[in-house]
Amino acid sequence: MDHLLYNVEDKPPVAMSLLLAAQHLLAALGGIIAVPLVVGGVLKLPTDQIVALVNAALMVSGVVTIIQCRGLGPVGIKLPCVMGTSFTFVAAAIAVGFEHGVAGIMGSALAGSMVMIVGSFFMPQIRKLFPPVVTGTVVTMIGLSLIPVAVDWFAGGQVGSPGYGNPANLGIALFVLALVIGLVQWGRGIFSAAAIVIGMFVGYAACLALGKVDFAPVTSASVFAVPQPFHFGLAFPVSGIIGMSIAYLVTIVESTGNFLALGAATKTPMTGEKMAKGILCDGVGSALAAAMSTTPFSSFAQNVGVVSLTGVASRHVVSLTGVLLLLAGLFPVFGALIVTIPLPVLGGAGLMMFAMIIAAGIQMLGRVEHNKRNGVIIAVAIGSGMAVTVRPEILAQLPAFVKEIFGSGITVGSLVALLLNLVLPGRPTEFADPHEGEFLEEIANESV
Repeated sequence: MDHLLYNVEDKPPVAMSLLLAAQHLLAALGGIIAVPLVVGGVLKLPTDQIVALVNAALMVSGVVTIIQCRGLGPVGIKLPCVMGTSFTFVAAAIAVGFEHGVAGIMGSALAGSMVMIVGSFFMPQIRKLFPPVVTGTVVTMIGLSLIPVAVDWFAGGQVGSPGYGNPANLGIALFVLALVIGLVQWGRGIFSAAAIVIGMFVGYAACLALGKVDFAPVTSASVFAVPQPFHFGLAFPVSGIIGMSIAYLVTIVESTGNFLALGAATKTPMTGEKMAKGILCDGVGSALAAAMSTTPFSSFAQNVGVVSLTGVASRHVVSLTGVLLLLAGLFPVFGALIVTIPLPVLGGAGLMMFAMIIAAGIQMLGRVEHNKRNGVIIAVAIGSGMAVTVRPEILAQLPAFVKEIFGSGITVGSLVALLLNLVLPGRPTEFADPHEGEFLEEIANESV
């Protein structure tokens, strides 16, 4: 949006804040529980152990989101940032789990988190490697890489699954998408700010009337449960620590891109110091996650889309989302109710949210000087990132550690943009683009 409805430090009324916080919760919940479900399913863990992973993921996500939004000493970026389990660690977790069990996953994640904690102290230097041509490319790539996720939700599952692309699924998703667009474009006050949650609520009600809501997760969920620290124990295999450490390095790159996108969405200049606090929270949060028996954490790009779409940049709202996530971890039946939302409902809202990230990246690139050098950086970086995103099979014949590093289109696009910016002739003598300050000041003024 051109103007923010609520700025970073604004505190909307309590009722409004709860509604807006629920909006972020709906966007994030599926991603938070997906990683422990995937890891537990592949490792064929008993149901009670998978439930323990999920409950811990929700509770720790809430705690770390609150810290990231409100700050705790040097930890936390103090921006509206939802934290959750990261898919970057899935391959490493499964590999370690098969050989050393869940204890090996937790111990390796705990030891590897030091990579992110130590790396956070070098973020002021790393920030200088992200002039607007790189930043805009990374933000655009984040949005592009999320589109396939939204499309699968839109179609009602994964490619090849029964009912994928069913006209009923497409109709529901299109209905939600049209409703969200209408509310954002013509809605006023709460109807615009809460466009996503209103659109999803109406879509959910329609699915309920059509008999498309499965309440099985609710009936099988516990009403109350407290995650136990070190539930699976700890083991520290060297191979596991190395694999997790590589995943943490990749996550630093991805989180850097997410923070840059968040800075653009909230009209906040993203300094190296601010990013250092955010990355430190990623590392500390991942250490806490391992201690509480779940997989490592990172910032969630999809919630940047919520901020971009609704214009609600209040960190206090997202801090309240953390409270709701904490409650979901303590009351599994609450999270189970959210899980009953049909995928097409998520897809209708998700396509709009993720596309808004692409729009933000394009707007940033529009401010970049149009020359051959910048054109090459943008084209090759996005082309390389999309190659991995749409055809992950391209890495199938390569060693496991290569797939671990380059399995994410965001990572590939970011690394290619960084590398080309460093090696192509004509780079400014300063790492940071001399016009970046003017750009940030201009977008900040636009929100006033």
